Amino acid sequence: MRIALAGDVMLGRGVDESVICNPAGSPAAIWGDVLPVMRAADYRLINLECVISAGGRPWRPVTKAFHFRAHPRAIEFLQAAQIDCVTLANNHVLDYGADAMLDCLALLDQAGIARCGAGSNLHEASAPAWLHSPQGRLAVVAVTDNEPDWEAGPENPGVHFIAYDRRGLLDPHRSRLTEVLARAREQAGFVIVSAHVGPNWGAPSAAMRAVAREIISLGADCYWGHSNHTPQGIELFHGRVILYSAGDFIDDYAVDPEERNDLSCLFMVEVERGRATQVRLYPVQIEDFSVRFAWGEEAALVSNRMRAKCAVLGTEIEFQNGVGTIRVG
Repeated sequence: MRIALAGDVMLGRGVDESVICNPAGSPAAIWGDVLPVMRAADYRLINLECVISAGGRPWRPVTKAFHFRAHPRAIEFLQAAQIDCVTLANNHVLDYGADAMLDCLALLDQAGIARCGAGSNLHEASAPAWLHSPQGRLAVVAVTDNEPDWEAGPENPGVHFIAYDRRGLLDPHRSRLTEVLARAREQAGFVIVSAHVGPNWGAPSAAMRAVAREIISLGADCYWGHSNHTPQGIELFHGRVILYSAGDFIDDYAVDPEERNDLSCLFMVEVERGRATQVRLYPVQIEDFSVRFAWGEEAALVSNRMRAKCAVLGTEIEFQNGVGTIRVG
């Protein structure tokens, strides 16, 4: 099977005003020339970095700087890319309160788009999303270390929150995730953990590396990180894939001239007999509230930076015709 992983997709604010709520805005056009490659995958996963709802009020508007909400028409934009699953364990799904988040869950369910990482209670927020195709069954679990106040409880809505330090996960989060991943391993041929963790900038810290490796050891086949605005290196650990950050994929953010957070990749994980065999990297660029393949100097910048970041983690990556390949083994 081939699994397309993208980073943060933020459809609120400027994207919502200029594209989503514009009757002339094309749901397919927002994905640009990347769309055929995404559709060619067996599964397509994104981190939805906003809430989709027409309701709610900004959560703590004085102390929280950014609130992202997209009109319900945003569902059509996800459907245009045939998105199979969105992860919601992040620092924006509750930007407009619990009612808006629950509305978002209902809209996704009605559209037949799987979701994980947030729910009406802890059981729902921590439960895997299950994806089925002739190529095999996939389980996706989503976690975040952002916004501790949003942690779901036995009877209150929220996100699947985790805490950790330089040694790895802390209880009770470790024991809970152990149980979730054990259940996922029993029922799926391949398990992905979506992790919206760490700061917005910089290389993965020692603590982030410890928790990523622990999550692999607990049963994940692929650790798919995001939250960081730029793509980070890929590490191969016990024959499995750790993608520390997929970066930003669609948004309206200001572009840092040094970090170049408008540049990232579509990551295609190829799986045979339940094990990842290689990861392909397609450099992309955000432009005019949409995504397209990067070319020229921008594509070279992405490839050079990814080579360097992967080398630090002991991973070799080869670029040919603009596409990077990491062979897992």
